[in-house]
Amino acid sequence: MNVVIVESPAKAKTINKYLGSDYLVLASYGHVRDLPPKDGSVRPDEDFDMSWAVDSKSQKRLNEIAQAVKGADRLVLATDPDREGEAISWHVLQVLRDKKALKDTPVERVVFNAITKSAILEAMANPRAIDEPLVEAYLARRALDYLVGFTLSPVLWRKLPGARSAGRVQSVALRLICDREAEIERFVAQEYWSILANLTTTKGDSVQARLAEFDGKKIGRLDIAGEEEATAIRTMLEGAAFKVVSVESKPTKRNPYAPFTTSTLQQEASRKLGFAAARTMQVAQRLYEGANLGGETVGLITYMRTDGVQIAGEAIGAARSVIAREFGEQYVPEKPRHYSTKAKNAQEAHEAIRPTDMSRLPKDMRRFLDDDQARLYELVWKRTIASQMESATIERTTVDIDATSGGKNAQLRATGSVIRFDGFLTLYQEGRDDDDDDESRRLPPMDAGETLMPQKIEKAIEANQHFTEPPPRFTEATLVKKMEELGIGRPSTYASTLQTLRDRDYVVLDKKRLIPDDKGRLVTAFLESFFNRYVEYDFTADLEEKLDRISANELNWKDVLRDFWRDFSATVEDIKDLRVSQVIDALNEILASHIFPPSESGGDPRVCPVCGNGQLSLKIGRYGSFVGCSNYPECRYTRQLGVSGDDEAGTATDGPKVLGQDPETGLDVSLRTGRFGPYVQLGEEEKPKRSSLPKGWSAEAMDLEKALRLLSLPREVGLHPETGKPISAGIGRYGPFVLHDGTYANLDSVDEVFEVGINRAVDAIAQKAAKSGRGRAAAAALKELGEHPDLGGPITVRDGRYGPYVNHGKINATLPRDMDPASVTVDQAVEMIAAKAEKSGKKPAAKKAATKKPAAKKSAAKSKSTDAKKPAAKKAPAKKSTSASKAKAKTNNE
Repeated sequence: MNVVIVESPAKAKTINKYLGSDYLVLASYGHVRDLPPKDGSVRPDEDFDMSWAVDSKSQKRLNEIAQAVKGADRLVLATDPDREGEAISWHVLQVLRDKKALKDTPVERVVFNAITKSAILEAMANPRAIDEPLVEAYLARRALDYLVGFTLSPVLWRKLPGARSAGRVQSVALRLICDREAEIERFVAQEYWSILANLTTTKGDSVQARLAEFDGKKIGRLDIAGEEEATAIRTMLEGAAFKVVSVESKPTKRNPYAPFTTSTLQQEASRKLGFAAARTMQVAQRLYEGANLGGETVGLITYMRTDGVQIAGEAIGAARSVIAREFGEQYVPEKPRHYSTKAKNAQEAHEAIRPTDMSRLPKDMRRFLDDDQARLYELVWKRTIASQMESATIERTTVDIDATSGGKNAQLRATGSVIRFDGFLTLYQEGRDDDDDDESRRLPPMDAGETLMPQKIEKAIEANQHFTEPPPRFTEATLVKKMEELGIGRPSTYASTLQTLRDRDYVVLDKKRLIPDDKGRLVTAFLESFFNRYVEYDFTADLEEKLDRISANELNWKDVLRDFWRDFSATVEDIKDLRVSQVIDALNEILASHIFPPSESGGDPRVCPVCGNGQLSLKIGRYGSFVGCSNYPECRYTRQLGVSGDDEAGTATDGPKVLGQDPETGLDVSLRTGRFGPYVQLGEEEKPKRSSLPKGWSAEAMDLEKALRLLSLPREVGLHPETGKPISAGIGRYGPFVLHDGTYANLDSVDEVFEVGINRAVDAIAQKAAKSGRGRAAAAALKELGEHPDLGGPITVRDGRYGPYVNHGKINATLPRDMDPASVTVDQAVEMIAAKAEKSGKKPAAKKAATKKPAAKKSAAKSKSTDAKKPAAKKAPAKKSTSASKAKAKTNNE
């Protein structure tokens, strides 16, 4: 018997079918060991010796693997073909050696870029040894991330209360976002004017031309700075005679884009499909592991963590055949196309992301896939096929027009493009983050010497005012692109880095744009002030390059760690004696434009607007950061960060902004800002009624009507039809809710608090009561999966307060954040239920027949027999252990 080790049970199931009965394929469920989340797991003083821990779930799987390996003819390590996959194989091998389970069993390492029968059989026929340099690159990266996390984060916690951990790559990505925000804040809009002439040819066709030159001076985009100058030019053109000077048409070729890498796939999926980076990788993983095509599970795309842009020769040939068949021979270029990447530090050891079989058209695959899978597969297929198609031929036309009037002369220019042969554009065009594309603009036929006339419209000559705009905030797509350009991070880390920033509340995602939270800006400012070298783009990219050189066996991994640790530990040692007041002073300076925005009155923005002689400064409290007066406690002035004295709606001690009067009481309704944010207040009594602005409501948009609605809360919805007790609606610490007899049920939005009726409220209360065991009815099933294959009883997918979950008996297992409830399979549900049962200590409900047998009569032999019959996929969940998750959270791996 040959034992094969892979990461996931889905992958194991597919590969076992291809290899046959002589092979036993087992899943490790990802990494089996990790560094314990405590100091001393990496010991620089002991030449960077590392301690590894195995959690209980992984220990069970490793025991199963060790048991299977004993007496096996061969052990084949077939984990993913990248650094992490090599590391998993290395960890499994180390554990088996420690357990002395191998003895003389031969060990082989195989890699395949696609889960197809041909790729797997070819890999099995060409085994190799563990790639030690690749493992050493993993060890170096893991040690670096651990040392940064466990050394820097405690300093951050002590010197900047309320801040969370700081990771090596995550901190640099955060700096990119914060630097862009600071650039936007510093931006000063510049006025400029454009001059356009709407003209008519002798044949009556319309053409629009832009001013390019005036009185012998070339006119750039920003050169006309004021209305007076623009009006003078417009007046001159309104009386001018227009004549075509030259018409130049120049054919150009536009070449197709390279096949997808991890980065470009994430960017395009964000632009075209609206997927977050993490969602893209999750869907791509499922396409890689395979779909059931007529009873056979087949991998549909190649491995999705790569920065290579080349594809295999046979795949190129298959693509050219598909192009000829589906689009025609004219779309097949004379020679196959070959690509090379321009990304910094790219390693092209693996193929680009492509379909495993080019002949599997997206329209034919749709019935086997869920919607997200089908859309992503279509994107990959189109990009790959287009990469081997003929170039597009585009004719670009430029028409220069002379305008003269009253001794003054101007030159105008009209441009347009015509696609003469669409080539690859017939199938695929890359998404853009802007709409600045005039390739579809077509010019009418014109001849040199032809006279043009202004159109008979109100504004034949336009003078339009514009203002320059600040650079846009990063989207996930543009941030990944920037990180790739700078050489920061690797393909496998982009999605996790972005997710970490959001999980830490360092950034928020608003309309697909990444906006740094004040917490994130403070962390970045702290690191820039005291650890500047370690958040420099070039330093981080250089370190990534060294890790790649380790994997190429060009550098010794411990030499790299020694060089890093020598300087890093010295810097940390210097910072340890730093006082918090020194940190605050540095942050006040580096974030001055954000913390102390200039006041419209022109006064010193740091002078306290209440006492007049105190200095405003950043304050760090247990609930976050705010701005306060240096004369505290005599002066209790506070406000939020980034709000000036002119703009703020009011403070706990400053004059409030009166929105109007309450029609019932006649009291003033005011808008104020306290240390915990803006709020509305009714009257000036000793304990006035107040209400904080809920999430999503801005102080700028507040008016009397909205304020009165907030102050009216909680509102009574009505009486419960069964109990006769009142149901009320309000907004609390955890968001909008309805309340009945001590039971709170969350509502979907703040607006629903003011609109919810008795039927919706009763339903929400009933669902909450059912989930908490206080009601009679359970949540309605979204999907019936069938009977549990081992224990009996129905398995269902249901919707709960914290999202969808699978249910079996008394066990509820929450679905992963990005898992579509409609796509859950019985096997996946069984895994999650088993994992939840093990974690909670609950015993799954057994079949009635099984309960008749006394436990005392179960023999050890029977136990072993039962265990042997259980499929590997039902042993444990594909989820990281608690200790491993804590370690990753604390050290903040990229």
